[in-house]
Amino acid sequence: MSKKKLTMTAAAAFALAQALPADDIKAGYAAVNGLKLYYEIHGTGYPLILLHGGLGSTAMFNAILPALAKNRQVIAVDLQGHGHTADIDRPFRCEFMADDVAAMAKQLGFERFDLLGYSLGGATALRLAIQHPKAVRKLVLVSTPCKQAGWFPENIVGMSQMSAAAAEPLKQSPLYAEYARVAPRPADWPNLLDKTGELLKRNYDWSNDVSAIQATTMLVFGDADAVRPAHMVEFYNLLGGGKKDAGWDRSGMSAARLAILPGVTHYDILASPALAPAVIPFLDAQ
Repeated sequence: MSKKKLTMTAAAAFALAQALPADDIKAGYAAVNGLKLYYEIHGTGYPLILLHGGLGSTAMFNAILPALAKNRQVIAVDLQGHGHTADIDRPFRCEFMADDVAAMAKQLGFERFDLLGYSLGGATALRLAIQHPKAVRKLVLVSTPCKQAGWFPENIVGMSQMSAAAAEPLKQSPLYAEYARVAPRPADWPNLLDKTGELLKRNYDWSNDVSAIQATTMLVFGDADAVRPAHMVEFYNLLGGGKKDAGWDRSGMSAARLAILPGVTHYDILASPALAPAVIPFLDAQ
């Protein structure tokens, strides 16, 4: 991913994010798998765990968090090496980070919860639902493919070029400003880029694992996303959606949902005013 696109990602994620009142936040660390995993708890009610995108932090959700936390307990997490969570001597793998989040949820007393992830956080959420199927009630994946080939080819090329070589130029971006503000070791910034780049170079295809998901699932994309529209439909089909007409009585409707937000890209979807109204009814539905 290019410096320009990374900067756009951060700008969109943080531009509409107002600082949340400190009195409304309960923050802490969970000791899991050798990590001290940072989390913030907002609101009360049924738990919803939020997982941010690559190079980001919990602050990526600030624009939509108040709406999500109005009637539920939202737990926003900083993944390995991101935000407040210091890195450890372990490569970045969505499978590992999924186990981290599942272990944190268990420590906090959540045997079952809803889960929303964006981009890298979406891939982690997908793996969590696959690896811990009984833990997730509802799953929302935002701008997340289930295989590497789901991205546009130019995005795959851009991701393969991410490394510590971009560390200095990206210090001018909102991504670095937020990282430097909250990271336990801001000097780890080049390492974060190197590890993220190594992860993004890995080919993956979790299509066959999708059938293991027991959670009711919603896919959310922008109509100008970095994920190919053909893959959006392919992923939805794997979840059982879009295979036939629902019928006048809706009897043929799949439990899975697909939302494509108009005029929205991969880089500004978390700031879209259409996101929360699309997701909340799905989470609220019985």
